[in-house]
Amino acid sequence: MLIGARDAPTPHGRAAYAPKVPFHHLALVTDDLPATHRFYTEAMGFTLAKVVIGPTETPGGWARHVFYDTGDGLMAFWELHDDALPQVDPAISTGIGLPAWVNHLAFRAGADGLGPHRDRWLDFGLEVVELDHGFCVSLYATDPNGILVEWCADTRPLDDGDRAEAEALLFDPAPRLDAPPSVTVHSPAHRLR
Repeated sequence: MLIGARDAPTPHGRAAYAPKVPFHHLALVTDDLPATHRFYTEAMGFTLAKVVIGPTETPGGWARHVFYDTGDGLMAFWELHDDALPQVDPAISTGIGLPAWVNHLAFRAGADGLGPHRDRWLDFGLEVVELDHGFCVSLYATDPNGILVEWCADTRPLDDGDRAEAEALLFDPAPRLDAPPSVTVHSPAHRLR
């Protein structure tokens, strides 16, 4: 399918874009590249793919753009070396005053399921929180930047009933709350320092 190709008209008469375009990469800032590199290569199992060094707008300033192959696209981090830029908290939720679960990174667990990812995180020394959302099960841990990272495995395909419910709930001013998900906390046998 071509980018920008259109589906049949919607009930409102406008053509809808088909959501068939995956991310090329997602880029975030880090203030601790060594810890971030270790987390994403050792705890996540991603591969360092490319590093680009370039100038910033400030004379003498520069940035390192570090790309990791996730197996289905790229993830990148910026290490900034520019005194004119403000110091920021790289945590994409708590850094702006939101709970950690609001803005987070979720990766598909793949054919092997969640077990290998849970074990890898525990071996890395991370506390792992497991939630059963009903249609998927997720594992959560926090990266060195304070970002909540998730491995997710679908437990069933979404169907027409899910889509109809989504349409009904999308702008409902007083929706009924779903039951809270079941939660399991997995603690590592040891913490790495």
